[in-house]
Amino acid sequence: MKDLKLYFKHSCPYCQKVLRYMDEHDVKGVQLMDIKADQKNQDDLVRLGGMDQVPMLLIDGKPMYESDDIIQYMKDELQDS
Repeated sequence: MKDLKLYFKHSCPYCQKVLRYMDEHDVKGVQLMDIKADQKNQDDLVRLGGMDQVPMLLIDGKPMYESDDIIQYMKDELQDS
């Protein structure tokens, strides 16, 4: 199984879109990393992804941005068919 971490903040509407999708489709296996709740998460977001942009899905150490791309990845890779 891939190591998946979603970096987000609650005030971001694009993050909310991804979180809502995850909730509605019971997406499992993604560790949630709230960048406002823990400074380390904020630091890791920039260190691992190279920029301060959320949502960011870290897939085995490789960053993916853009809510639509993240949701499509979840549809393709994380849902039972």
